Amino acid sequence: MASLSGNEPPDLRDLLAFYAAAGVDDALVDDPIDRFAENAQQRLAASRQLADRAAEAPRPGSAPATAPPQPRPAAVAAVPDEAQAAAARELASKAATLDELKQIMEGFEGCNLKATAKSMVFADGNPEADLMLVGEAPGRDEDLEGLPFVGRSGQLLDRILAAIGLDRTSAYIANVIPWRPPGNRTPTPHETEICRPFVERQIALARPKVLVTLGGPSAKLLVGSQDGILRLRGSWKNHVTADGTVIPVMPTLHPAYLLRNPAHKKLAWRDFLEVKAKLRQLGSL
Repeated sequence: MASLSGNEPPDLRDLLAFYAAAGVDDALVDDPIDRFAENAQQRLAASRQLADRAAEAPRPGSAPATAPPQPRPAAVAAVPDEAQAAAARELASKAATLDELKQIMEGFEGCNLKATAKSMVFADGNPEADLMLVGEAPGRDEDLEGLPFVGRSGQLLDRILAAIGLDRTSAYIANVIPWRPPGNRTPTPHETEICRPFVERQIALARPKVLVTLGGPSAKLLVGSQDGILRLRGSWKNHVTADGTVIPVMPTLHPAYLLRNPAHKKLAWRDFLEVKAKLRQLGSL
């Protein structure tokens, strides 16, 4: 290859050979080219072409392109409105016995939770008992068996009852919500309000002398307080039925909470000692 130094003009073939050896395989212009902007414009043009074709192409079963677009029907709300809560109140008030209430609830279609639950969990134990315990909502085991508190939390509840000399034949057990929420999620306030008339009527028909609410949601619902369960527990409250009957209520911790926080079992034990003393005072033990 000829030398490129000095004032001699390089031979064109030698110059091209030099560029080829250096890895140059394309001619360059004097002004730089923005390849990124060029590619972006190409992608934008391609996207517009696809959008235009999609708009022009007739959809299967759709009206011709010249026809005016048809309005879509309004979506139906998945959450029941106040009408369902009012219907629940009216139906619950008609139940004269617990069996009638159960039948009414089995036929009630106003709560979305019923559509996803396997079974309705009404109650367990002795409806003639002086003690009634009310939880929040069924879990997976309860949904499968159709009875409240039959899983691990139910086993703990049975041990707690045994510690004060009771069992399921001497207590009545129910939930605020009779249908399991999907994935054991927390029931919404609307779902709780729809089911409220049923559990309130259940309490009025069972006529217990003492109520125990298990967990914050049932305590807040039945004693009308917005305090947390750790503030509510340990002191007696009152639940007033529709006919004016006043029932003493002991809010306490839910067995499922105690399984997650065993150090707080001592608090629940104190609460149930109060329950035992109250039952003795009323002549029920």
